[in-house]
Amino acid sequence: MGFSCFSQRVVLVSLLLAIAGVLVEGQGTRVGFYSTSCPRVESIVRSAVQSHFRSDPTVAPGLLRMHFHDCFVNGCDASILIDGAGTEKTAPPNLLLRGYEAIDDAKTQLEAACPGVVSCADILALAARDSVVVSGGASWAVPTGRRDGTVSQASDAANLPGFRDSVDLQKQKFAAKGLNTQDLVTLVGGHTIGTSACQFFRYRLYNFTTTGNGADPSIASAFVSQLQALCPQNGDGTRRIGLDTGSVNRFDNSFFANLRDGKGILESDQMLWNDASTKNVVQRFLGIRGLLGLTFNIEFGRSMVKMSNIEVKTGTAGEIRKVCSKIN
Repeated sequence: MGFSCFSQRVVLVSLLLAIAGVLVEGQGTRVGFYSTSCPRVESIVRSAVQSHFRSDPTVAPGLLRMHFHDCFVNGCDASILIDGAGTEKTAPPNLLLRGYEAIDDAKTQLEAACPGVVSCADILALAARDSVVVSGGASWAVPTGRRDGTVSQASDAANLPGFRDSVDLQKQKFAAKGLNTQDLVTLVGGHTIGTSACQFFRYRLYNFTTTGNGADPSIASAFVSQLQALCPQNGDGTRRIGLDTGSVNRFDNSFFANLRDGKGILESDQMLWNDASTKNVVQRFLGIRGLLGLTFNIEFGRSMVKMSNIEVKTGTAGEIRKVCSKIN
């Protein structure tokens, strides 16, 4: 009898731990959701991302940003992928996103392998992870089980974090999605890969202050002249510059070293070094002596899992789109 009670207790504890694990992962999502219904889902998405990355490396940061922009607008429901006038895809912050072809490719293959099973939202979450991996970052387990949203409006994208947002505003926008200050700094660290057009930061290089013709004083003086050469005052505003100088295509923590050195490209990025609450997190990623260190690759995966569970649709909510760009 005693052994039986003990066994029941062990089973109960194990069950509670398993349930807790699922709850930690998110609102109904879990790792291995498709293990029986579509066991090849991760390998198919990974192969599609790798194939498109080989022909165009900008696909990786594009897919990572796309997932971020999707999750911050009505949750991670692939509403960013829907075509049409007035959809999220047409909103100004989303006009330069790229990587849609990789998602469509993965979806086509998955519909052939297991039709009507895998959501576009899950494909996007997996593709974002695989984009980090092909760029040299570490992998993480992606909880799946999201369903696709049926609403996509450009006006809903108005509150996406912006390149001129103060740290306080950035923190407010992240907190509204259940993400804390460490998550903010960690996820902005995704700018370790990718580029920005001159039009989004050139104002920092010329006539930044009202008192003169100088540049943003938070930019290292030697770096100002480099950026001015790349982005002349009346030059091509669409010219693209790496967000992580010296390591634009490599997923690493050098982005944070650039912030420390006054080489942040976007004003909102550089501000993370100038605010005490976010500077502390940046310093921990850099291993500053006297502070408890953080490992960027590990923390990035953790924060991505948190972000990927923002307001997800599961169970009977939403739908499983047959084509990612069209509502069924």
